[in-house]
Amino acid sequence: MLKERYPIKQKKDTRSGFGDELFELGRENSRVVALTADLTGSLKMEKFAQNFPDRFIQVGIAEANMMGIAAGLANAGFIPFTGTFAVFSTGRVYDQLRQSVAYSFKNVKVCASHAGITLGEDGASHQIMEDIAMMRALPNMIVINTADYTQTRQAVRAISEYLGPVYLRFGRPVVPDFMPDNIPFEIGKAITLKTGNDITIFATGHLLWEALYACDELEKMGIDAELINIHTIKPIDEQTIINSLLKTKCAVTAEEHVIHGGLGDAVAQVSVRNCPAPIEYVAMDCIFGESGTPDELMIKYGLKSSNIINAALNVLKRKNSI
Repeated sequence: MLKERYPIKQKKDTRSGFGDELFELGRENSRVVALTADLTGSLKMEKFAQNFPDRFIQVGIAEANMMGIAAGLANAGFIPFTGTFAVFSTGRVYDQLRQSVAYSFKNVKVCASHAGITLGEDGASHQIMEDIAMMRALPNMIVINTADYTQTRQAVRAISEYLGPVYLRFGRPVVPDFMPDNIPFEIGKAITLKTGNDITIFATGHLLWEALYACDELEKMGIDAELINIHTIKPIDEQTIINSLLKTKCAVTAEEHVIHGGLGDAVAQVSVRNCPAPIEYVAMDCIFGESGTPDELMIKYGLKSSNIINAALNVLKRKNSI
């Protein structure tokens, strides 16, 4: 059972993974600088700010200016990490990201916390569910969505070594930390957590843990599911997707994002060009959220393991009818 192969080490928020690894990078590399827009505590950037005050810039509620400053610091040879909520890291500053960061290919790391519906009680105005689609559409932008604390730390280190713009998405709630430390994180390389022959489940972010549970329940039904962690949405690992779909002939995608433009569409694009197969999406309909606890909202908007199981049963019917 997957729950036994990937036990919970602790429960911790992914934003802490960002803050902890940013501090370690600050100790190791004097070119690493950090910027935030009045959200030092929310982004867990306190240790960096306290220990490296000459490399920490608090811009206030001026996110667009923060992106411009970060682009300038990149021009000067620094490695700038910007930190604010995902809704402000993308929607509020899209022009600056497009012109000053992506188009100009600046070495800026756009680090976005409080992403998705699991932001919870802050409500629809802050629960951005379309950010992956926005960032996928930007030329030159790498898009990463991590599953837990361990993988977030690994991703922060990996993007510090990558030369170019990156969008790193993580969250607010305390979630299971289960990814093994000895599985390397490589930008653009998916991680197969379980091999299987009947169906592939491609999951990203907080939905990976739900997918793990779904695989165990499907196994009890006699269904052999393959589970793949797609932490990098762009560039997506096309070869891993193709190899899996050629074997299983059907898939479910699971993501904490609207149904348009995220992981589901990224996988479907690979499939339709290389190995057409029936695919079911587990994602939020194209609607805004509301205030509630993360778990209440995940249940209401169909982002739980039960929804993944239902999608798997539906796509297996479609496969078997072909």
